[in-house]
Amino acid sequence: MALRYLTIDFNSFFASVEQQERPELRGKPVGIVPVMAETTGCVAISLEAKAMGLTRNARVSDARRMCPGIVIVEARPETYINYHRRLKDVIASLVPDIEVQSIDEVTAHLHEMLDRTEAEKLARKIKAKIIREVGPLLRSSIGIAPTWLLAKVASDMQKPDGLVILDDEDIPAKLLHLPPGDIAGIGPNIQRRLGEHGITTMAQLYAATMAEFRGIWGGVRGEQIWRLLHGEDLPYFEQKTGQSIGHGHVLPPAKRNHPDALAVLHRLLQKAAMRLRHSKFYAGALRIAMDYTDETHWSDELQLTETQDTLRLTHALNDLWGKRPAKFFRRTPLRIGVHLTQLIDLKLHTPDLFEEQTVQARGKLFEAVDHLNKVLGKNTVYLGGAHGATKDAPMRIAFTRIPEPEIEEIDRSYEGRLKKPKKPAAPEPEAW
Repeated sequence: MALRYLTIDFNSFFASVEQQERPELRGKPVGIVPVMAETTGCVAISLEAKAMGLTRNARVSDARRMCPGIVIVEARPETYINYHRRLKDVIASLVPDIEVQSIDEVTAHLHEMLDRTEAEKLARKIKAKIIREVGPLLRSSIGIAPTWLLAKVASDMQKPDGLVILDDEDIPAKLLHLPPGDIAGIGPNIQRRLGEHGITTMAQLYAATMAEFRGIWGGVRGEQIWRLLHGEDLPYFEQKTGQSIGHGHVLPPAKRNHPDALAVLHRLLQKAAMRLRHSKFYAGALRIAMDYTDETHWSDELQLTETQDTLRLTHALNDLWGKRPAKFFRRTPLRIGVHLTQLIDLKLHTPDLFEEQTVQARGKLFEAVDHLNKVLGKNTVYLGGAHGATKDAPMRIAFTRIPEPEIEEIDRSYEGRLKKPKKPAAPEPEAW
C-alpha cells in the first residue's frame, strides 16, 4: 500500500498558542476558558496541565484544586484563527492538497509515491518549518498512512510531538493494542452496536466482514470505514450527524437571570442568521436550549418555512421562549444555545409563490444590515431583542468549526492584532 495521506494534529493548540504569545506561561499548567468564572469549564489545557492529570472541560474550581499554580486564561479566538491560518499556509507550501478537519488538525493528500524514508523526511521538514516560521511552542503529532482515516489514527498514537508511519506491513499489527473507539467514526452508539455483535477489540474489528460493517453502521458509511481501515483510498468525509448553524454561550454570573438570558439568545440568533445568509443557506427549523445551575436542561424546537429572515426567526425565538414549562421559571440559567437546523442550500430553495413583498424586501434589508456590520463593526445595527447583550457572546471556537472574523465578529478594537501571514520578499503585512 502506498503512503497517501499525512495528518498533522497540533497538541493542546489553544494553550500552545498562548504559551507562544506569552513567554511567562511557558512550562506552566494553563487552562483556557470562555469566560473568567470559577464555574465555567476549561475548553483547552496545556500539556503541563495534562501531565498533572487534568482533563479538558474540567471546571475552573476543580482545575485549581487538581493543578496548583494553574494559570487561567480567557480565550482569544481571533488569535487562534490567525495561528490556524498561518499553520495551514506553512503546510500547504510543502503539501498543496490539504483538507482542514478542525482548527487544530489538517490532513494532506500525498500525490507523490513516497517510501517510508521519504515520508519521514517530509514530516520532519514540515515540523521544522513550523518551528521556524510560526514558533517552537506549536508542537505537532504527525501520522502518515495509506488512508486519511489511518493517518488520523496514527497522529494520535504518539503525543506530544510524535511521528508515526503506518505502512502495509504495520496494518493491523501496530493497531491491535488500541480500543476501537480510537477510530474516527466509532462513537458511543457505534461502540454499543459493535458490542452487540461481539466486537470489543481491534483484532475483532479487523476480523469483521464488510457486510457486518454495513449492518452495524446501517448502510454505506460502514462499508466506507471498512475499506479505509483496510487501506483502500477513499475521499475524505466529515463525521457529521446533521448540519446546523448555531452558537452557544456560558452566561457570566451577572447575566444568570431570565431577562438577560433572553437578550443573549437574541444576540446569538442574530449572529447565526448572519452566518446563515453568508453561507447561502435557508433554515427549516429553530432550536434553543438552556442548561441550569442545578444541572437540569430545557430545549425546544420550532419547524419553519424555509427562511433567512432574522425578523421571522426572532418571532420564532420569542414563541419558543414563551413555551417554557413553568417549572423552569425559578431556576438559574447557566448555558444557552441557538441552532438553525434543517438547512437547505440556496440553489435548492423554492420561493413561496405567495411570499409577501415585504418579506422579499426584508431580505434586501438584512443583506444591507450584514454589510454595515461587516464594514462599520459588529452591532452597528441590530434588532432590539439583543439590546443589553451586544457585548455578550463574543466569537467562540469549536474545535470542529473555524469562525470567520471577517464575517462574524468585526470589531475595530481588534485592528492591528490580526495580521496576514508573512511571505518572503513581501511588503509588511497589513491589518485586517
